[in-house]
Amino acid sequence: MSYDALLWLSFGGPEGPDDVMPFLENVTRGRGVPRERLEEVAEHYRHFGGVSPINRLNREAMAAVEKELASRGIDLPVYFGNRNWHPMVEDTLARMQADGVRQALVFPTSAYGGYSACRQYDEDIVRARAAVGEGAPELVKLRQFFDHPLFVAANADAVRAAHAELGRPARTVFTAHSIPTAADAAAGPPETGGEWYSKQVFEAARLVAAQAGVAEHDVVWQSRSGPPHIPWLEPDVVDHIDALHEEGVGAVVVSPIGFVSDHLEVVWDLDNEAADRAAELGMGFARAATPNGDPRFAELVVELAQEHLAGGGVRKLSEVFPVAGCTRNGAPCAEGCCAPVKRSAAD
Repeated sequence: MSYDALLWLSFGGPEGPDDVMPFLENVTRGRGVPRERLEEVAEHYRHFGGVSPINRLNREAMAAVEKELASRGIDLPVYFGNRNWHPMVEDTLARMQADGVRQALVFPTSAYGGYSACRQYDEDIVRARAAVGEGAPELVKLRQFFDHPLFVAANADAVRAAHAELGRPARTVFTAHSIPTAADAAAGPPETGGEWYSKQVFEAARLVAAQAGVAEHDVVWQSRSGPPHIPWLEPDVVDHIDALHEEGVGAVVVSPIGFVSDHLEVVWDLDNEAADRAAELGMGFARAATPNGDPRFAELVVELAQEHLAGGGVRKLSEVFPVAGCTRNGAPCAEGCCAPVKRSAAD
């Protein structure tokens, strides 16, 4: 099958103070999140002038992918669409149709399975195609890549660089976005027993630690939201820093393995809250870089595309998980996989 374009599909983020509340309302639509909670999160964005780094970083990564495509002689224009803020994916898909695109590959900016990390991108595709209507481009979403050699290598080098920057013995702590435990239980096809998201995060951390030469590491979570009575994946990264301090650990290197770029959650939760807590406790702290600025990230995206363009082989380092997450026009990759958790009115 031939393809006319690559759609870069991401979460989105505000690019000015006036964007913050409308963006957060988009993120939480249909979830009944109280206004006061949105205002609390909005303050995190206002701390940085109302600008999330994610759109800028996506554009930079896209430019690197376009350069990598050109270097390999692949004529594939790259379009940018978001779930929650401009450029919205519906508008981007309409422009693609106007440009004559009939079939496109889709790169979602998440390495993992799970509802928000994978299946919600399928829903974005379905929604965008419905908005465009008849003649909407056919879309094929690329697979999950948490165990791809290039993803692992970029993160491993970032961990090594953070240890070198710190220059003293430190515990390596990998973090990913927390989700409700019920959502994690529903995060894989029935035959896997669920928990695909957390198991993939643990596997990615294991692979990166091994390649970085880290003897001991922990996996923790960050950016929890929602009512306190709903169980989420734990421990929280700041709580874990407290626990390490009590154990006598003098320094930490934190690697946001669950993110491919510096979302505001990375900048706020790690570079501010976690770093500040470590400083209060007199602990050394260094944060490993996310991989999207590494040249290997662009190579990774192109390699995933080439699996479809030229029947390229699948490269992965994990034997624990099958190749997953590749879908056509938003159809889920397995019935029951990564289903959203039903929320009660109290949630």
